[in-house]
Amino acid sequence: MIVEGASAPRDLKTVEIEADLVVVGGGLSGVCAAISAAREGLKVALVQDRPVLGGNASSEVRLWILGATSHGGNNNRFAREGGIINELLLENQFRNPGGNPVIFDSIVQDWVSREQNLTVLVNTQVFHAVTTDNRVREIHAFNSQNSTMYRLSGAFFADSSGDGILVHMSGAAYRMGAEKAEEFDEPMAPGNNYGELLGHSMYFYTKDVGHPVDYVAPDFALKDVPSLIPRYRRFRTTEQGCSLWWIEWGGRLDTIHQSEEIKVELQKIVYGVWNYIKNSGEFPEAANLALEWVGTIPGKRESRRAEGDYILRQQDIVRQIVHEDDVCHGGWSIDLHPADGVYGDADGCNQFHAKGVYGIPFRCMYSRNIENLFTNGRLLSASHVAFGSSRVMATSSTVGQAIGTAAALCVKAGVLPRDVAKPEYLPALKLSLSRAGHYVPRYDALVDGNLAHAAKITVSSSLALSGLAHDRGYKQLTASYAQLLPGRTDIDNVIHVPVRAARSTELNVELKIAEKPENHTPETLVSAVSLPLDASEQTVAIPLPKLAQAQYVFVCFMENPDVEIGLSSECITGLVAVKKGGLDKVSTTARQEAPSELGVDSFDFWVPERRPGGANIAFDADHPLHVFDAANLTSGPLRPTSAPNAWMADRADTAPEVKLGFETPILARKLILYLDCDYDHPLESVQYRHHDRVMPLLVHDATISVNGRVVAEIRDNRNPVLAVDLSEERQIDSLSLRLANRQGHAVSLLGLRVE
Repeated sequence: MIVEGASAPRDLKTVEIEADLVVVGGGLSGVCAAISAAREGLKVALVQDRPVLGGNASSEVRLWILGATSHGGNNNRFAREGGIINELLLENQFRNPGGNPVIFDSIVQDWVSREQNLTVLVNTQVFHAVTTDNRVREIHAFNSQNSTMYRLSGAFFADSSGDGILVHMSGAAYRMGAEKAEEFDEPMAPGNNYGELLGHSMYFYTKDVGHPVDYVAPDFALKDVPSLIPRYRRFRTTEQGCSLWWIEWGGRLDTIHQSEEIKVELQKIVYGVWNYIKNSGEFPEAANLALEWVGTIPGKRESRRAEGDYILRQQDIVRQIVHEDDVCHGGWSIDLHPADGVYGDADGCNQFHAKGVYGIPFRCMYSRNIENLFTNGRLLSASHVAFGSSRVMATSSTVGQAIGTAAALCVKAGVLPRDVAKPEYLPALKLSLSRAGHYVPRYDALVDGNLAHAAKITVSSSLALSGLAHDRGYKQLTASYAQLLPGRTDIDNVIHVPVRAARSTELNVELKIAEKPENHTPETLVSAVSLPLDASEQTVAIPLPKLAQAQYVFVCFMENPDVEIGLSSECITGLVAVKKGGLDKVSTTARQEAPSELGVDSFDFWVPERRPGGANIAFDADHPLHVFDAANLTSGPLRPTSAPNAWMADRADTAPEVKLGFETPILARKLILYLDCDYDHPLESVQYRHHDRVMPLLVHDATISVNGRVVAEIRDNRNPVLAVDLSEERQIDSLSLRLANRQGHAVSLLGLRVE
């Protein structure tokens, strides 16, 4: 029993925490920053003001996680983000096929709980920062649930809070709102009529309870929805959650200090919209639907943006400008929203895509004037226009991983964030990120420090791709379809494709390539043929001229409803078929027609179909494609880019094996394998039910031997990166990797490292 008598005023309990890195904000960008730093050996504190981690992806808001893949609705092939966010999404795919946001909360919690170097404080709000000599020294925070004050000191700090609480209090330079077009030569910069800020959104979920259920709206609910919401005809009983992203408001207000006012207005809108659906008589199918959940906090899109040594801008995205310090990639459209939101007449967004992914420089990831402050997530140093692309969560998560890894480099080398962007330290950052499965644009992740280069590597077989079996029927050419194939630079080739025609007709086939070899927008015509067809099943021969450089060629079968093309069920790393057309969630048309004054390109969309519907186009080649050789095991990016960049065993190889023999025995700590987790497939965390629980081309089982002795047996793998501890081996003369794919596909490896 505790009895406290009268006393002088009491102080709250205070806990002091000292860390190498203090991360403020527990959204996905903060989580990835904290995990990556902890994995690199730093002592990390993660401070989150909400009861759960995940930010807008958590069960409190329930927004799907997206990035460069853009639902699969743009031309960014093989573009899903790698690293920690990829781990989370693949695990969510397995554990949570129904897209339950509460389950995703638990996965994020699992991931941070595994890190012994990481201290997590939830329900803890930062309210004060101590800054001297242009460095943050400590921050003060309060947890209302345990009535405890925290004083956190650290060598480095990261503001991942979204609204930039630490950026603001520390005195770091920042921006809020839209720049004028002339500042960065950004034709897309909006004027006052459109507005300078993206608003907040609040979502709701419904449930069919199997019997009629009444709904009585609260008094505060919005009245007369049809007269106040110009786009009211877009409401559907089949849509809920973040599919209603356009229920947005607040862009004309201060999205930080007036956030509570925005929340109240969004509550009025949500309950009013549901009242309209239930009680207007326009939706008889809503009779059995009950309102199951409404967000209690809004999902925020935009507020402060920090100023770094570089500010990302429109041309970086549209022109895909290369920076030496690019350490992450983006690919979401430049996606700006009108400030009037749901009450405005304008469309809920204006999206304009680039022809491929773009790099994000490390110089955008720290404060230009507070020397030990990293900034990530929505706080990335970007113009308002560029922010329209960089703001999405999967992209922000990769930036989080980059700053967490950079913080470790700063601590170990005794340098500041700005120094990491210099040639002396930048290669080490790129290598550390790549080792963890993070994608660094245009970086060969398998060269530096890889002892496998000292080995003689032999494989049981390598796939010489002579074709894809016609074993999955036909697809009618109600639109134009294309097969992406790695182009040959040495000889001309011919492929033979099974087709079926309903009547005598002609099939037009165009061969196209992208202007930039790592892009996948078919825009340059290489050749074209017109093939006469009889009313029957037949095989057509299509010449494939050799290319000037290694890149994908699009074999485009142009629309003709009288023709069907043969399909194959085979899955091969880096091969995908695409359809000319739009995806409703991204573009309702097959072409991006951009007004010339906006400074963006017009081009066609060629998008894949998700499994189980998607399939490659069947063919036989006169000359096999030798692009899956063992040399790919120790060179190239860790994903398909301008080529598949993978070793694949022959499809008939029932016991695929990779052997490394060392003429001079080595000492090594670790073997790392990089697997094909289908980087082309978007992995939305909610709303979508993904066909695969485990990606089809992963290595599911692996047996690793050192000097003929088994040291690791891995079964039922679903991870994109496999690391095997070799530190107890005194000397290594040979390594053997016996690999298996449980789904009947050829074994594939994107690369390996021995360290």
